[in-house]
Amino acid sequence: MRPGNTKAVEEMFNSISSKYDFLNDIFSFGLHRFWKRRLLDILNPSFGEKWIDLCCGTGDMSILLARYMKSSENITGIDSASQALLVAKERSKQNYSSIEWINGDALQTDLPSDQFDGLLMSYGLRNLSSSYEGFREALRILKPGGRAGILDFRSFEGPSIQRLFQEIYLSFYVVPIASLFGLGKEYSYIKKSLVNFPSGEKQIHLALSVGFKKAKYKTLAKGQMGILLLEA
Repeated sequence: MRPGNTKAVEEMFNSISSKYDFLNDIFSFGLHRFWKRRLLDILNPSFGEKWIDLCCGTGDMSILLARYMKSSENITGIDSASQALLVAKERSKQNYSSIEWINGDALQTDLPSDQFDGLLMSYGLRNLSSSYEGFREALRILKPGGRAGILDFRSFEGPSIQRLFQEIYLSFYVVPIASLFGLGKEYSYIKKSLVNFPSGEKQIHLALSVGFKKAKYKTLAKGQMGILLLEA
């Protein structure tokens, strides 16, 4: 599958939605939960604020946010993959029923401007057909002074030990295990999605170019993951 093909990405996430969270735990040894929690600790969302989770998938980040804020009020999750959203709705209906789930496009949400205090995106930016347009839409729906945090794989420029480790990890750990569940083709997409994914420095440049006032990039997991922190 070619990265940037919006419809194909949507269909892929629909196809893996039932096993997505289970496989995430296997592939990251459960550490993705720590990284997402670290993102929330940095952003420090507080009760009463209005937050949106772009590319929310099966809803784990939105639900973690609700736990963090001790309320599921004023939280919106949006994703184009309808089957993934069904999983999110089922997971949240008992304790986090106030989360609003929207089947929509992160590049064109059709939501009113200047309404959110904060924005999250975990492992969604590299799946957008345009990082620039994603940043622009994020800025539009954030209130002035609003903050955003974007967690994703780190993209490396040039050869390095860290890049070699990432390639070995994806090719010889992630894909073979996914293949055991009949999803090798789908998970081989991760490596492809990183080919043209902007590095941390380029993400900063893109975010500032669309109008964000501040942008900072932090690394996690021995440099394998990155968090982009933004202020509108």
